Amino acid sequence: MNPKKILFITQEICPYLPETQQSTTCRNLPQLIQEKGHEIRTFMPKYGSINERRNQLHEVIRLSGMNLIIDDTDHSLIIKVASIQSARMQVYFIDNEDYFQNRETTVDENGVEYDDNDERSIFFIRGVMETIKKLRWVPDIIHCHGWMSALAPLFIKKGYADDPNFKNTKVIYSTYNDRFEKPFKENFADKLIFETIDKDVIERVKQRGSMDFEKLTELAIDYSDGVIQGGEQISDEITNYIKEKGVEFLPMNPDFDAYVEDINKFYEKIDA
Repeated sequence: MNPKKILFITQEICPYLPETQQSTTCRNLPQLIQEKGHEIRTFMPKYGSINERRNQLHEVIRLSGMNLIIDDTDHSLIIKVASIQSARMQVYFIDNEDYFQNRETTVDENGVEYDDNDERSIFFIRGVMETIKKLRWVPDIIHCHGWMSALAPLFIKKGYADDPNFKNTKVIYSTYNDRFEKPFKENFADKLIFETIDKDVIERVKQRGSMDFEKLTELAIDYSDGVIQGGEQISDEITNYIKEKGVEFLPMNPDFDAYVEDINKFYEKIDA
């Protein structure tokens, strides 16, 4: 099996966040894939609830300092990094004063979803893309986990389609039971405007109507080369959509070691 460069874009990883099915998968899968001889990079948002001192995060000055424009407003991109020593694995964090500092995860301390989660997701994905360009590291596969990463397939296939860092990259999306209840704002599609995303793409997003969890997942599926079941349950709506689109699909395996082996073979199939 050929060694590949695999980029993991994840919504949550333990020990930086509490253990969930997604955070433990995103902690263990990159390590085990790396142990199979692949080269990996892993990114997640730097939520304000992550203790920087305890987890030994530090800013990477050479990667920070860029401004990203979202909805006509400049937002500074800050890149931090930490190491999981036992896994010999680094984790890169996307940070910003407006979107992540002094904030919890996708919900506040009272469990209320943030009104600007759409913009936070856009900033996170574009921040990852721009950082990968600065690293001059060309991934063969980008594996996205959780709805905070659901816009990555669209940006990779449309926003960065001609960029040499992503031109031949395959995209895989893992679905989880991490649904949100508050649909994105009505002007969400206009915030996706990027110099290399044409108006037709924006119009197709608008035609979907209110962007709820199912529609966002479907949008990720539209631009993915493969879909993996990350959570124990997938709604019938999403299951049917995967079948309708005819995209390559890998169901979940409750035996995690066997599941990792299945995913490794899935990478080979998608990037054959």
